[in-house]
Amino acid sequence: MRAFCLFLAVILIFSGCASAAPATQTGPAAVATVPQVTETLPNLPPDPVAELLDTMTPEEKVGQMFLVRCPEENALADIARYHLGGFVLFGQDIDGQTPETLMQTLSDYQKASAIPLFIAVDEEGGTVCRVSSNPAFRTSPFPSPRSAYEQAGMEMALSMEIEKGYLLSSLGINVNLGPVCDVTTQRRAFMYRRSLGQDPVTTGTFAIGTMKEMASFGVGTVLKHFPGYGDNADTHTGTAVDKRSLEELESRDLIPFSMAILEGCDAIMVSHTVVNALDAERPAALSPAVHQYLRDVLGFEGVIVTDDLYMDAIRSTYGIGEAAVLAVLAGNDLLCCTEYTEQYRAIVEALESGRIPMEQLNASVERILRWKQSLGLIP
Repeated sequence: MRAFCLFLAVILIFSGCASAAPATQTGPAAVATVPQVTETLPNLPPDPVAELLDTMTPEEKVGQMFLVRCPEENALADIARYHLGGFVLFGQDIDGQTPETLMQTLSDYQKASAIPLFIAVDEEGGTVCRVSSNPAFRTSPFPSPRSAYEQAGMEMALSMEIEKGYLLSSLGINVNLGPVCDVTTQRRAFMYRRSLGQDPVTTGTFAIGTMKEMASFGVGTVLKHFPGYGDNADTHTGTAVDKRSLEELESRDLIPFSMAILEGCDAIMVSHTVVNALDAERPAALSPAVHQYLRDVLGFEGVIVTDDLYMDAIRSTYGIGEAAVLAVLAGNDLLCCTEYTEQYRAIVEALESGRIPMEQLNASVERILRWKQSLGLIP
């Protein structure tokens, strides 16, 4: 009985289709014809980043993760050999240069690279002025954000950022490693003179204003030093441990970063401080838990950058190559480093062994390339 019912249902369905469709007589019996529907998909514009990523070798992808201290020798050769993502310029790279000679040097670097380079610099103002400390580029170094704000408030502080953006862009520098988003109040603290020195919301407002002003000149910004240096010691020379609770961090240090993330910031630099509330074992830059918090809790989708892996808080404990591998495994996209030849090989080997998943590498490189695209480096 069940088989008969199924047979009858099929007949009824077929009969309904036949009666609904026009019939064409081809013989003694009429045969129903079902109209063919062809769906036309819209012509989607090409995606340059996706197309570029598809053509890259694993070695080229690894190279894009390196934002390296500009070498004194073999810079042009190493750009091609290691497929570098970019250079960080220090004072020694600016000393003795004029705007014209620096522009030519940076142009030569870009011509040597198959994929346009990040050319980055720490131009914070105050104690950290890589470019404006040279009289050939500015009559006097930029004041620190703290000094500018104390002198004439937010308007003065942001006017300095506008001038920085114009100067850097005119030279061919497309990334400033700033602004400093640390909320620091104690004079003895390492980050005191480099911070804005105001409350978290005011600091966040300054960070947002800075990244928008810089973007108007085609200069990217890297907010630092997540999850907040606070009043801790200097990790350039040793390990600093932050013992504050997560509630304390969320009510103060994390506020500027959260504000900037909501405004679509491009990149965030993670510090080498051990933050007990998130990971009591590893420095933040090497901690998967810290990166998971940044991605999953704060919702950051941009490029995560390590602080310099050359710092003693990292290299003396983990070693040169292993530190770079751990940085990638933690979730960093872009590695600030000096000893890139050894670290490049270490990451390639970890990729070949399967220790670093190809999917993770692809995700990081796509974020890097999309940031380059937003800066106009990739059409």
